[in-house]
Amino acid sequence: MDERTNIIRAIRRQNPDHVPFGFTMCDSLIKSFEEKTGSNDYSEYFNMPFRYVDILPTQKHDLYSKYYEKLPKGAYIDDWGVGQVPAGFEHFTKMLHPMENFTEPQQVWDFPLPDLLEDYRWTDFGKEVARLKARGLLTVYFAVQIFEYSWYLRGLDNLLLDMMDNEEMARACLDRMTGIQCRLAAKAAADGVDMIVYGDDVGTQKAMMMNPVLWRKWLKPTMQKAIRAAKDINPDLIAYYHSDGMIYDIIPDLIEIGVDVLNPVQPECMDPEKVKNLYGNRLSFWGTIGTQTTMPFGSPEEVEEKVKLMIKTVGKNGGLVIAPTHILEPEVPWENILAFVEAVRKHGKYN
Repeated sequence: MDERTNIIRAIRRQNPDHVPFGFTMCDSLIKSFEEKTGSNDYSEYFNMPFRYVDILPTQKHDLYSKYYEKLPKGAYIDDWGVGQVPAGFEHFTKMLHPMENFTEPQQVWDFPLPDLLEDYRWTDFGKEVARLKARGLLTVYFAVQIFEYSWYLRGLDNLLLDMMDNEEMARACLDRMTGIQCRLAAKAAADGVDMIVYGDDVGTQKAMMMNPVLWRKWLKPTMQKAIRAAKDINPDLIAYYHSDGMIYDIIPDLIEIGVDVLNPVQPECMDPEKVKNLYGNRLSFWGTIGTQTTMPFGSPEEVEEKVKLMIKTVGKNGGLVIAPTHILEPEVPWENILAFVEAVRKHGKYN
């Protein structure tokens, strides 16, 4: 059984051979990895069963300068027109929101969106998907996000207030974003990708950042459309949904709209075993190993014990891709990364 078949069986809860795993690392950890191993590809080095497939960079670099009078030193404008000011620490930035002073919905509709759907950006995307599948790897498109990219442009406070008190503006922001994200999802599905990462962080450490009623009014329908856009083309496509934080309230809704995999099931906020017991017959899970606790601050022995527990509970009968719940940050010791991988290989066999 190749790794692609195994991870699909794990996600489908169909008698996998072993528990698949994965993780991502920040730049400083990647540098450390390269120094320690002599490899420049940690996915290959650790034999992870999936690869992300991306489109080509834009050739249009001056769509948004008119929306910024003066950028701070070192800042840049990303593909979506969001200003990014480096924070001086790893990948963190401060965002500048080009729509934050908009007062009319028409301004939202007039704002240029990136050329993500142009054919030149998808050159060889389908060929790369086919090449990776032929190697026995799961192919993943990252990411389809609606609420997040909307507030990146409008500003989080502004968009949340719009959703409560300025519905025409909220509808313009979310409808505009839903349109392009549905088309992106459909294009990735048509090119044969196995899984699409959908994601909108709506949880905080202790509760959702908005009333679930508000989420159901505004965000559930948009995400449902984006999932449906891909699954109408390929009913077997895997819809992976990411939200950090505590989101117990909306898990049944996510299942209803077609989510197959929930990520990251953050153990500092939700009980992974509880979520498995409640929804494990309808939903699979990607994550469960804490990046606020176990990975940076546990000993290698504690990492192994946590991995063993998650495999025994959340991984029972399949339904688990075990992973740290977010990118591994600089505090994570190299020994804990090795302990994680070795523990999965040691304890993750089903047969």
